[in-house]
Amino acid sequence: MISVDAVGVDFSGSSLFNNITFSINDNDRIALMGKNGAGKSTLLKIIAGEGKATYGKVSAPKDAVIAYLPQHLLTEDDCTVFEESAKAFSEIMEMKKQMDWCNQQLETRTDYESEEYSKIIEQVSELSEKYYSIDDLNIDAEIERTLLGLGFLRSDFNRLTQEFSGGWRMRIELAKILLKKPDLILLDEPTNHLDIESVQWLEDFLKNNAKAVMVISHDKAFVDNLTNRTIELTQGRIYDYKTNYSHYLELRKERREQQQKQFDDQAKQIAEIQQFIDRFKGTYSKTLQVQSRVKMLEKMEIVEVDEVDTASLNLKFPPAPRSGNYPVIAEGLSKSYGEHVVFKDASMTIARGEKVAFVGKNGKGKSTMVKAIMGEIDFEGKLQVGHNSMIGYFAQNQASLLDGELTVFQTIDDIAKGDMRSRVKDLLGAFLFGGDAIEKKVKVLSGGERTRLAMIKLLLQPVNLLILDEPTNHLDIKTKGILKDALKAFDGTLILVSHDRDFLDGLAGKVFEFGNKRVREHFEDINGFLRNKKMENLKEIERKN
Repeated sequence: MISVDAVGVDFSGSSLFNNITFSINDNDRIALMGKNGAGKSTLLKIIAGEGKATYGKVSAPKDAVIAYLPQHLLTEDDCTVFEESAKAFSEIMEMKKQMDWCNQQLETRTDYESEEYSKIIEQVSELSEKYYSIDDLNIDAEIERTLLGLGFLRSDFNRLTQEFSGGWRMRIELAKILLKKPDLILLDEPTNHLDIESVQWLEDFLKNNAKAVMVISHDKAFVDNLTNRTIELTQGRIYDYKTNYSHYLELRKERREQQQKQFDDQAKQIAEIQQFIDRFKGTYSKTLQVQSRVKMLEKMEIVEVDEVDTASLNLKFPPAPRSGNYPVIAEGLSKSYGEHVVFKDASMTIARGEKVAFVGKNGKGKSTMVKAIMGEIDFEGKLQVGHNSMIGYFAQNQASLLDGELTVFQTIDDIAKGDMRSRVKDLLGAFLFGGDAIEKKVKVLSGGERTRLAMIKLLLQPVNLLILDEPTNHLDIKTKGILKDALKAFDGTLILVSHDRDFLDGLAGKVFEFGNKRVREHFEDINGFLRNKKMENLKEIERKN
């Protein structure tokens, strides 16, 4: 059991949170929730030993292993993917190395009666007891299973880590954490860089193999499927619910309704008492009663109603100009990089007003197809973008392409045209950049703020073909919901590249699956597609077994 005891953090004289107390037990699957800025990541770092509390402490058994995956990190560049992953077993390997050295010494030395010889015998005996008490482990097989589950190919195993993007390096670090089989796994936004199949694999792995998990995630489906406990961090304190995220939302609503009723009842009581005091404070015969009521008010503990995040993003896409009947038609489309075939003989037809999803493992051609539609790459076959198609494109790394030295206001003011120039402040305010926030430099913005700023660019001119490549990375659940509603109301054609099941649910009516150098069209929503995929995955597991 790991205990968080009366932990608090103060910043510049104000308290971020105080007197936080709870325990983490085996089989706990905890979602740590709260609005942006509540202190979730700070609390996770303190539990991991990566950050310090102003007061209070975290207690764990001496031999407990706590593993932590932050939002941003870089692995070392001097080894391969497989070698970096194998570092998870460094302690076991070091133990084996020491045992081999001891055994070699015992074979070659002849000072059998010496004290040093006796110490080597004791050492090898102690090491052997520890080493052979570890469950029978095939290290190479464990590493292979984990890397494949997280989306790597066998051909990736011997590639240097420096060849991979930050998202793939994050997967390498996640693999090391899972391979250590720690007592507690702490994950801060682990699904941001994972495709649908890898998210499913991670979900199953954590449910069936992990001892205890605490996760911060904006992926509602992921936390719902994984967690059995929700800890909400709000107004500097916590509420602990022994249930998953969806049920927690219902209980939180009930709690706030009860608090509001108690607050209203107390306000009415205070008003009546104050009215009595004001009426009789100069009346000699009522002096004792007035004093009694004054003391009653002084001792009264005022009921607080938990904050509700009322800041609301105002997102609405402009009306889409009419395009041709089929904004995208591809026939026999093929794309290769050298000998590496991304997809071959792919065909697709997307009709005006359709909302479709591109899904599949990373590296299977989703973003490549988008680049083909955008005219950014060469390809074999025919691809026709329909008459009067006006494309709005949000790239996967769109937020990171913003100029960090510009302010929020300059970023939008520099590209706004016509009468929009006079409405830049209003537009920024609608995206929660109000007051002094418009003077912040882009480089100090959070991932979610950068994504919102990049999204504004799509609103500055009318489009009728909207292509969004992983638009929900770094967006909180509330903002994702607002974006989803805006996309539902968008009257143009939509292509969505996303691994977020909850976001795609009810939004995309057709799915294009990328994999095995093919593009398959599924005339069903994401739930129907996933049901079928789950069956295929189970058959694959049975074949392997």
